[in-house]
Amino acid sequence: MMIKEMRGSVLSSRPGTSPKLGSTALNLRRNRAFAQFKHGSKGFDPQISPISLGFRCFFTNQLKRDEKQECGCVSAFSSNSNGVEASDDDFIVVNFYYFVFIEDPEEEVAKHLSFLQGLDIHGRVYINEKGINAQYSGPSKDACAYLKWLKEDQRFSDILVQISPALSGHAFPRLKLRYKPSLVQLEGGISHLPLLDPSMRATPLTPSEWRQRLGTANSRKFILLDVRNGYEWDIGHFQGAQRPDVDSFRSTSFGRSKSELTAVDPLASVDKESTDILMYCTGGIRCDVYSTILRRKGFQNLYTLKGGVSHYLKTEGPVEWVGNLFVFDSRLSLPPSAYKPGAVAKAGRPQLFSLDSSFLRCYICGLQLCEPRHRNCANLDCNLLFLCCAKCVKELRGCCSLDCASAPRLRPLLPGHQRYKKWHIYRDLQLQEGW
Repeated sequence: MMIKEMRGSVLSSRPGTSPKLGSTALNLRRNRAFAQFKHGSKGFDPQISPISLGFRCFFTNQLKRDEKQECGCVSAFSSNSNGVEASDDDFIVVNFYYFVFIEDPEEEVAKHLSFLQGLDIHGRVYINEKGINAQYSGPSKDACAYLKWLKEDQRFSDILVQISPALSGHAFPRLKLRYKPSLVQLEGGISHLPLLDPSMRATPLTPSEWRQRLGTANSRKFILLDVRNGYEWDIGHFQGAQRPDVDSFRSTSFGRSKSELTAVDPLASVDKESTDILMYCTGGIRCDVYSTILRRKGFQNLYTLKGGVSHYLKTEGPVEWVGNLFVFDSRLSLPPSAYKPGAVAKAGRPQLFSLDSSFLRCYICGLQLCEPRHRNCANLDCNLLFLCCAKCVKELRGCCSLDCASAPRLRPLLPGHQRYKKWHIYRDLQLQEGW
C-alpha cells in the first residue's frame, strides 16, 4: 500500500518512530509500558471500551446501471429496505492497482492531472513505467467519472476496482498524483522486480477459491501468509494467519531471512517445490509484488487472493475472517459489513466484527477489547498506532506509555474516534505556546 504521509498524521506509514520495530522490540515496549503504568498508577481498573455502532448506511445504486457497466465499478454498497438510491453527491473511496507497461509515465501523469481538473478528487494516485496504484475519495459522480475515463484506455480496461463508503466526506486531505519510482514501499525498492511478467507473480485465486482453500474440508496443507503491516493484523486477519514478525511491510523478510531469524520465518525450512503458500493483503498489490521475490527464491506454488481482503469481504463476507479491515485513509478501519452489508446483526445494525475477537488486546494492559480501532499516541514525537482500552486512554491522556505521557510535546486527548490533524498544526501550536 502506498502511504507516505507527513509525520504526525494518522495515516503514518509506521506505527511508531522506528520503521524497523519488529515483534520482539514491540513486545518489549508493550511490556515496559504496562509495567510502568501498573506501578505508577493506583487503583488501576481496566475496562472494556464500548462498541461504536454509529456506522453510516449506504446503498447500492451509486450509479445508474448503464454507468456501472461503462466504468466497471465493483460497488461495495447494497440497497436498504426502502430501495432508496444514493445521490451522486454521496462520497465513496476507490482503490485499484494495475501492472502494465507505460512508456512515458510523466506524460501519463500530465494526462490524468488534466482530466481531473474540476473534479472533486482527493487521494493518492502513483504512476510509473510498470503501472498505476490509486486510492482516492470523492463524490460518486466524480469518482466514477475518473474510472470511466481511465477504463476507456485499453491498457487499463481490465482493472479490478474496489469501492467502499466514505464515512464523512473525503477520506484523504488532498490529491497527490505524481510519478513514483516504487508503487509500494519495500526495502531495496521494487523497480528491479519482474512485475510485468505474470508467470513471475503468484497465481491469483478468486475469493470463492480462496474460501475453499481455507475451509476445513480442504485437506491439502498450506502456509498462510499475512503480507501486511503487523498493526493491520492486530485488528483483523484470516483465521490461522500468524502475525507478521515486522510492523512494517517494507521490512518483510518471509523466505529470505538471515540465519538468526529463521525461527520466526514460516518459510525458512519448507520444501519450495511442494509447499503451497497462500498470501493476502488489503488490495492485492503487496502480495503481487512480494510473490515475485519468492518466485526468484525458488518457491513454486505461490497463490494470492485476487483483489485482496476488500474484494473477498465484498463477495464472500467475513467467512474465515476475524475482526475489521485496516484501511490507509482517515477511516483507519472498516467492518466486514461495509463491504457486504447483508452481514448485519439481528438488530439491523452493522456487524463490526466476527464473534472471535479474543485477539484484540489493549497495547498497554493486555485487556481484551470489544472494538478493533487504532489510535495514535498523543506524543507528537512518538505517534505510535496502537489499540487501547478506555481506561488506559484516559489515564495516559491518549499516550502509549508513561514516558510518552510526560513528554514535552503532547497533542490534546481526542474523544471518541476523532483523528489527529496534520503535524504542522501542532508544530505551529508549539511555536505559539513555546513548547
